[in-house]
Amino acid sequence: MGRWTDRLAEIGVELPAVAAPVAAYVPAVRSGSHVHTSGQVPFVNGELAATGKVGGSVSAEEAKGCARACALNALAAVDALVGLDSVVRVVKVVGYVASAEGFGGQPGVINGASELLGEIFGEAGQHARSAVGVAELPLGAPVEVELVVEVE
Repeated sequence: MGRWTDRLAEIGVELPAVAAPVAAYVPAVRSGSHVHTSGQVPFVNGELAATGKVGGSVSAEEAKGCARACALNALAAVDALVGLDSVVRVVKVVGYVASAEGFGGQPGVINGASELLGEIFGEAGQHARSAVGVAELPLGAPVEVELVVEVE
């Protein structure tokens, strides 16, 4: 085991199985020293953790937990492709939040992903980020997250 898989064990976090693509794409692609993940929705044990719009039927706090689940799913895709211990740093997080009219708390929701990455990777988990409100997401998911990580 290496430092990141050891860290997961220390904090009691287990990577899920890689979510099967729901369309014509792959979960992650390596290009040079970077791995780009496809957008990951909050599948937990094969089912969406929540559906609906944030600020409507889904609370911001629940959505933050969904963002954490999305990040775990993205890390699972990285792990399956190159092994989590090959990660040098997290470069970029892009988070999409299906937002009810008037909801402007997208950054707080995507903190669910960012905080998890910091918990796992420490300083190497500090990243650039976008948190975007959208009208709809696939399968009615409230949140979708994609990652770019640098690898050895």
